Formats: sequence, C-alpha cells, structure tokens
Amino acid sequence: MPDPRETPLAVLRIALLVSLVCSMVVAGSAVGLKSMQLENRRVDRERHLLAIVGLHDRALSATEVAERFRASITPHLVDLDTGAYVASPPGHDRFDPLTWEGSRAATDPVLSRALSRSEDIAGIQRRERYAVVYKLMKGERVDALILPVRGYGLWSTLYGFLAVDADLDTVLGLRFYQHAETPGLGGEVDNPRWKALWPGKRLFDTDGELRLRVGKAWGDDQDSKWRVDALAGATLTSNGVNNMIRFWLGPQGYGPLLKRLRQEGF
Repeated sequence: MPDPRETPLAVLRIALLVSLVCSMVVAGSAVGLKSMQLENRRVDRERHLLAIVGLHDRALSATEVAERFRASITPHLVDLDTGAYVASPPGHDRFDPLTWEGSRAATDPVLSRALSRSEDIAGIQRRERYAVVYKLMKGERVDALILPVRGYGLWSTLYGFLAVDADLDTVLGLRFYQHAETPGLGGEVDNPRWKALWPGKRLFDTDGELRLRVGKAWGDDQDSKWRVDALAGATLTSNGVNNMIRFWLGPQGYGPLLKRLRQEGF
C-alpha cells in the first residue's frame, strides 16, 4: 500500500509550503536590506553635510554622526517656486526631512515638474517642487546655509552640496557625494586642491546679479572673486558644474529662497 505522504497531492502540498516559506524569507530580507540601504544613505549624506562645514571627523561612528548632525544642523523644506518654508509637501503628512531626496521627488509627477530645454541648463530634465535645505546653527544664530545641488557632467549626474555663508553671498564650499566622472579628469571634482578654490568666492555682484561661474579667466581677470578655475582636461565636466551652479542659484532653483532670505532674514 503506497505511503500517503508520497502521493502527488501530498508532494504538491509540501512543495507549496516550502515555496511559501522561502518567499516569506526572501521578502523579509528584501525589506530589511532596503531599510539598511536607506539608513546608510542617510548617514553618508549627513557625513557630507557635516564635512562641508568642517564638522566631520573620519573616526565618527554612525551614531556620532547623527548626534552631531542634529546638534548643529536644522533642515527646512522649501517650496522652490515661492522660496517659502513649508511644513510638508501636499499629501505627505509623515514627511521626514532627514530622508527626503530631491532627485527621487523629481521622478514623481505630483512633486515635480518638467523643465523646458531653455530652463534645463543643468541637464536634470525634471525639478522637484520642494527641496530640503540645511541651516548650520551656532546657538540661536544661523552660521551657514547648505543647498543640495545636482547636474549632468560628461558621463553622469553629479550630486552634491553647496555651502554659503550667512551673508548669502560668500561660498564656504562645494562637495560632491556621488558621480561617475572619469578618474583623473572630471573625477578631479573630488580633488582637495580643486575644492579648496571654492571657499571665499562670491555669488553676486553689487547689483545682485548672479556672477559665480566655473571657467577660464577673462581678459585682465577682473572676475576672479566670482570665478573658480575649470578642471584641466575636463572641459565638459567643468561646464556641467558651471551650469549646475547657475541653475540652482537662479530663478528655477534657490533664487526665490535667497531673495526672500535677503529681504526677511532667516
């Protein structure tokens, strides 16, 4: 008499049970892995935010990074069209500024808008309607404003932060945390010597016109206070960084925010 445990129906039941258990394990692992990836991205972003204002130490643990970040930096969500601070994007009551990524929001048709060819000098195609900016605090005083920026170089989109002094005119630094530019050429955006050219440069002239640029000297170099030397042998990456900066500091980027802050204060 055949063993009832070996009937086709019994074998099928066992196979289905094993498949169900395996799928649950895989699904659970995927959820856990995604959470870990998001947490790692948050910590990495906070490390770069601290580094651009001189508050990062390579020896800091993830917990110490979070503690130092929360003690020194205050995030704000900004409506890029108006320059006003808002509590949360429409329909996002559980908004968390620490996990918000503008590049992801730019893929949502509700939270972003398409850019025309003339508008899209940074090569990003879509721009989020809301962005998180960061204030470096010294007690009750705002010491700096950190602006997320991104734009296309030669081979990739460069993602980084531009730090500006509380005077809203003096650059404190530019730092990229993600790109795929050619090592030794466009990849020199990470070279400490090139990054050291940015602090002290000015954004605007006395008429309030945006003057900061990346490029070669013009004539007698009267524009040196607003100009950062282009990368040697990396013209297209340099042009991309220049266009990125001019986009995000202009009317399609943080221009309305900077105008409001100059008029009303932080």
